[in-house]
Amino acid sequence: MRGATHAKWVACAAAAALAATACGGGGDGGGGADAVLSSSWGDPQNPLEPANTNEVQGGKVLDMVFRGLKRYDPETGEAEDMLAEKIETTDSRTFTITVKDGWTFSNGEKVTAKSFVDAWNYGASLRNNQRNAHFFSYIEGYDKVHPAKGKQSADTLSGLRVTGERTFTVRLTQKFSTFPDTLGYNAYVPLPRVFFDDHDAWLARPVGNGPYTVQSYTRGSQMSLRAWEEYPGPDKAQNGGVDLKVYTDNNTAYTDLMAGNLDLVDDVPAAQLRNVRSDLGDRYLNTPAGILQTLAFPYYDRAWGREGMDKVRRGLSMAIDREQITETIFQKTRTPATDWTSPVLGEDGGYRAGLCGEACEYRPQEAKRLIQEGGGLPGGQVKITYNADTGSHKEWVDAVCNSINNTLGDDRACVGNPVGTFADFRKQITDRKMSGPFRAGWQMDYPLIQNFLQPLYYTNASSNDGTWSDAAFDKLVDEANAETDTARAVEKFQQAEEVVRDDMAAIPLWYQNGSAGYSERLSNVRLNPFSVPVYDQIKVS
Repeated sequence: MRGATHAKWVACAAAAALAATACGGGGDGGGGADAVLSSSWGDPQNPLEPANTNEVQGGKVLDMVFRGLKRYDPETGEAEDMLAEKIETTDSRTFTITVKDGWTFSNGEKVTAKSFVDAWNYGASLRNNQRNAHFFSYIEGYDKVHPAKGKQSADTLSGLRVTGERTFTVRLTQKFSTFPDTLGYNAYVPLPRVFFDDHDAWLARPVGNGPYTVQSYTRGSQMSLRAWEEYPGPDKAQNGGVDLKVYTDNNTAYTDLMAGNLDLVDDVPAAQLRNVRSDLGDRYLNTPAGILQTLAFPYYDRAWGREGMDKVRRGLSMAIDREQITETIFQKTRTPATDWTSPVLGEDGGYRAGLCGEACEYRPQEAKRLIQEGGGLPGGQVKITYNADTGSHKEWVDAVCNSINNTLGDDRACVGNPVGTFADFRKQITDRKMSGPFRAGWQMDYPLIQNFLQPLYYTNASSNDGTWSDAAFDKLVDEANAETDTARAVEKFQQAEEVVRDDMAAIPLWYQNGSAGYSERLSNVRLNPFSVPVYDQIKVS
């Protein structure tokens, strides 16, 4: 899932149009189970269709409004049954799924097997142009519903079949032993009939089956969510709701937190890291998370896709002093990356420290030589594109460019190229408008090595924004997914990662911790392994 950022709160004048909201840190100003907390946020790129949301800010809301077959444990990240009563298979290719009884959407409609099948068919359809359609590509019939070329010749996936009110089967195109563990991702959540019958009304006020309901949303201002009292799940909200306030500068959010006008900042800006511990004490969280920051490249641009550019990319990587940047700017809330996954996976899960080797070490002389051998920087300069609606990205992009410029002895060899907002930044990326390297933060969707590789580097994958493609990589990923033995599957994925390494498909920068700061009104605040606050367990006093 693409890394996201924050946008500016347009405060109380704009909030007047919102129901049951108030200025200040606590929403309703009171405490207890009915009290509302406020948290910093940024507008999502797209409307909150589950299969069309693959960035962090929209994902935060979907995690509050929906529950799927699986849910990732907020402490360990382990995939655990939520709406799945059981998922059975004898061959790792055909799965029989039974949905638990007693679940409903917040409008009272019962959640059935059809709620899942209809949602997955919608998400897969080429006609609906969903960003996460690729997550359904292993289900039989995807080539008809979402062909690589031409019009779709079927409306539903032939591999999906409702067999009872609470049962359905999934037939995959090949063995995929860890398929059940992916089903906690938001693309796989169920949808109510109103989503299909009155789509515009649903988009204006999404209806889900999670612990919160959407009360109101004004883009650029605030989204108000309120606890759903009839929620049937075990993780019922411990507060009355959450007001997500939009900020274009998370330094402003931090200032509002310190002034008592905001309860929670879930991404402490780099400029505040030097003083955050003295400001907040135990109310500052800094925990490991499944997040990797990289520089991606537009392979659709001939200048970056030409022969020899692998040397240029490797040279640029070796021109970046990761140790100094993570130490001085991020105050050890980042760790220099040495592979393309995350340490939170552990060695058994596929993390391999040092896989990148010398290519991720600061070696300025070697860097300069490689860039020259590869034909030099396209046009004599690289522009690193990033979203500017946060205080964090400009600082590290400038630092990366300074490191590259010092290496090459040219203070204009690398410059930052800011885009005003995260939404505009993502639009330029999805419209294939990048002309050079760009920020590509990746927050895992589920804690599997597959998720750090396939969505980003597999040919035509949902988040392969640079359109990198390699047949050997694709083949190894397919083979890894087909393995029924977990250890052998991880080994195959690691071989695929070596292909990424050898071509330097993207430059790994650093692993990112989750960070947050919160007000004295809150307790039981924690971040899950995805760096997202566990909103439903926060208590307000």
